[in-house]
Amino acid sequence: MPTLNRRQFIRTGGAALATAALTARLQAGYTKLKIGAPDWNLRLEAKPASIELAKSIGFDGVQISLGHPSDPKNAPPHLPVSTPDLFDQFLSEARKNQLPIASTCVEILHRNYLKNDPLGKQWVAESIPLTQKLGARVILLPFFGKGALQTRAEMDYVADFLKEIGPEAEKTGVILGLENTISAEDNARILDRAHSKAVLVYYDVGNSFNNGFDIYKEIGWLGKDRICEFHLKDNPSLIGQGKIDFPKVIGAIVETGFSGWAQLETAAPSGDVSKDMKTNLDFVRRLLAKA
Repeated sequence: MPTLNRRQFIRTGGAALATAALTARLQAGYTKLKIGAPDWNLRLEAKPASIELAKSIGFDGVQISLGHPSDPKNAPPHLPVSTPDLFDQFLSEARKNQLPIASTCVEILHRNYLKNDPLGKQWVAESIPLTQKLGARVILLPFFGKGALQTRAEMDYVADFLKEIGPEAEKTGVILGLENTISAEDNARILDRAHSKAVLVYYDVGNSFNNGFDIYKEIGWLGKDRICEFHLKDNPSLIGQGKIDFPKVIGAIVETGFSGWAQLETAAPSGDVSKDMKTNLDFVRRLLAKA
């Protein structure tokens, strides 16, 4: 056999190490993105049983609603999940199933709009310590329907409140994530005005796509430092069978270097929640394995 001098050995050895590292990366795929499921898509909104179901399907975690009253005309005294019995059940299920509560949603903001209802401010304030105690890091603040942000004045009003409440979120280490129907640029203006590292964008690819925005560019433009979490969906279709180019979406996320959670806020077109959620989960994981 031919002998190798030291320089040749280093060169070929280095190439072997590089090849091994590349092979390992291809096998592992993109591991910075964890995949969870919102409890409302599991059809167990604000119910501790959602954790066991998410675990059985194979998700890395679950996103839970902090609840809303059954009677929309009567506001509860506090966020429903803060009720001691219900709160303890959530913690117990998370421990038993060894599955984290990744994030929460102040779902009651669909009724008490943050842009103009004082109760909205109360719910956000309550959600901060509650989310911390649940072990989650991100709070989804929704702005849809009659609560959607439509004018610059409404955006400024919300930004000013977030600037006021931001320090409280910073103290607890949680993030207030804005999910809405406006552009990445308008969201960035809210973030700039709020001027808090605890206020970021909760990017929903389905909502933004349906509102006519270039989601593939917006993800990259906002980047990992302005996005706290993702919703992935292409309802009413299964992921990969609708209008959104999900390989391109995952590619855009990977390109930013984002590290955190994406929740599959997906419909169940077959009517079988577990089956359809598993199909969507497997599809996204295959994309990540190739990324």
